Amino acid sequence: MKNFAQIRSDFTILNQEVNEKPLVYLDNAATSQKPKQVIEALSRYYTEDNANVHRGVHTLAGRATDAFEAARSKVAKFISAKSSSEVIFTRGTTTALNLVADSYGEANVAEGDEIVISYLEHHSNLIPWQQLAKRKGATLRYVELEADGSITLEAVQSVLSEKTKIVALAHVSNVMGVIAPLKEIAELVHSVGAVLVADGAQAVPHMPVSVTDLDVDFYAFSGHKMLAPTGTGVLYGKREWLERMEPTEFGGEMIDFVELFDSTWKEIPWKFEAGTPTIGGEIALGTAVDYLSEIGMENIHAYEEELTAYALSEMQKIEGLTIYGPLDARKRCGLVTFNLDGIHPHDVATVLDEEGVAVRAGHHCAQPLMKWLGVQSTARASFYLYNTKEEIDVFIRGLQLTKEYFGL
Repeated sequence: MKNFAQIRSDFTILNQEVNEKPLVYLDNAATSQKPKQVIEALSRYYTEDNANVHRGVHTLAGRATDAFEAARSKVAKFISAKSSSEVIFTRGTTTALNLVADSYGEANVAEGDEIVISYLEHHSNLIPWQQLAKRKGATLRYVELEADGSITLEAVQSVLSEKTKIVALAHVSNVMGVIAPLKEIAELVHSVGAVLVADGAQAVPHMPVSVTDLDVDFYAFSGHKMLAPTGTGVLYGKREWLERMEPTEFGGEMIDFVELFDSTWKEIPWKFEAGTPTIGGEIALGTAVDYLSEIGMENIHAYEEELTAYALSEMQKIEGLTIYGPLDARKRCGLVTFNLDGIHPHDVATVLDEEGVAVRAGHHCAQPLMKWLGVQSTARASFYLYNTKEEIDVFIRGLQLTKEYFGL
């Protein structure tokens, strides 16, 4: 296993300067950088094996199909799915969550039913349920949060009823960093006959995830946040649900037989993968899974916890800086959302960029959560396996320079 100091050498993009300063990339919650192994896998597909999958009988088509399906098997093992047939390739978390809402939700939610989400949700795990509720005449209910943004089992229990059909929650919040107790929540959800849908976009890249142990019904995540190319992602679904669900996109790849007035679909997972997929990207996702697995997700989580604890400690020394979410690094994943009193987050991000530090500023596609926090926007620093404490020191100096720049 590589040590974390050696890992940086695989990410050539980190070797550049931005505004004549060494790049410090702390926007990993938005998208991660890609190691050379993943870039080479993508390039190798296009230079050696470029062909469509599942259709041709020629050699290139066979190689492409084998590599594509091997990536599916790697993903299934990575998240401890019972079968690779429970792994659907999508364009990302957003597409995956919309698929569940438009297929399972459309068939199983009726007027008067209830859908439960929380104030923590990214818009991708809010708007599909909001629109489903509007179409069906269902009620959208929100889980109340603790002061630090965490979700308790008591809060979940209080909004569940015999009317609850779907509970959709982030495994890890992209703003507060809090980790939801999904396994225990799943037990509560199933006790009222509902299904649990999890947004795992901020969890799978940073911590071990076993969908079988969590007992979630659906679990969505993106490849581009876990070292893979953009336009790649996964929807995990329990076989019992996927086999009953209808596809929401139609065309090539997903059909079995087409008659003049009716058609039949392939078995899962292919019935949900209409059209030519992002073949090279998903093959490269398999390589990203190999890369993360070699390091070990337990090791990655522990390393990021150490970075986060250090960042939280140093940030708390800055007067006028507000941190959102738990101050205990053990209760969150590797991101810290914050504001500096009297300075707009966009201005914070702009000054930091002048120092070569990349952070995110805005509402983070979580406007209801911003309203809950009582702010319009925030800044966010997010860490990954190639970041270092030295980079956090540069980030902290950048925050102090920002205050000086604005005379605070």
